[in-house]
Amino acid sequence: MANGKTRGDTPYTVAEVAALTGYSRQTVTRLFEREPGVLVLERPEGMHKRRYRSIRIPERVYARVVEKMSG
Repeated sequence: MANGKTRGDTPYTVAEVAALTGYSRQTVTRLFEREPGVLVLERPEGMHKRRYRSIRIPERVYARVVEKMSG
């Protein structure tokens, strides 16, 4: 590809996968958070701070999980 990225490099957000699949954001998080290849950035809960977690799902992981669920 022209920009140097190959297919499967583009990560989806949880909201994007929820829109694509029709599942809730919570369901998408449960389905993908432990899948190999998913990027999970997390800040643990502190004394006066909430826990923060950001999940990115690469296209290839999304395709693999959807294939596994449909077959």
